[in-house]
Amino acid sequence: MAMPRPTVAQFVYGSCAVILSTLALLLLSGTSSGAGIAAVAVVALALGLVVAVRVPVPGSRRPAPARPATPLPVRATLPSPSREQVREQVHERAAS
Repeated sequence: MAMPRPTVAQFVYGSCAVILSTLALLLLSGTSSGAGIAAVAVVALALGLVVAVRVPVPGSRRPAPARPATPLPVRATLPSPSREQVREQVHERAAS
């Protein structure tokens, strides 16, 4: 299985992360030895790799779940009137 190629966004974000983190780490640590600079470079490269991998890749989103084409019917139950209520209504209408 072939490894997917990185996108332009991954290159840009990863490169910016490496450059900015290298500058920040060198300024904050104040190191001037070769071993210190090498350690800063390794940490900056690792951080840049993590940033580049975490950039979302187009087309990697899951498709939205399909909705049913027609809405399902909703059953509503209404209380039925009692027989006495119906008789009263009929008698009231007959008397009017």
